[in-house]
Amino acid sequence: HVQLVESGGGSVQAGGSLRLSCEAPGIYSRNCMAWFRQAPGKQREGVAAIRTRGGGIAYYADSVKGRFTISQDDAKNTVYLQMDSLKAEDTAMYYCAAGWIYGTRWSEKDFDYWGQGTQVTVS
Repeated sequence: HVQLVESGGGSVQAGGSLRLSCEAPGIYSRNCMAWFRQAPGKQREGVAAIRTRGGGIAYYADSVKGRFTISQDDAKNTVYLQMDSLKAEDTAMYYCAAGWIYGTRWSEKDFDYWGQGTQVTVS
């Protein structure tokens, strides 16, 4: 069983930075960790994903490329999302998820473990 615990959300001004953390004991029972977000009235969308095996290959949504960085710390069983140059449209509840992906495409349906979420507000 994989338990995911997110932290690091908060309020920040546009242009600022935040780093989200996801503690995931048992992380290697799945081959991929990802961050999703959901804004009020909108569908949940994938933000970034990283393969936890085979080199840590990362994938990003076009809306965050060049601004967000996903990484993992094997020793701490933790995945991070460094968010820079934040915009008001990045405001959302951010969720960490664990699952299996095949190839380079990934979506919500590939993930079977989810954290409770952490709120990010950019003003």
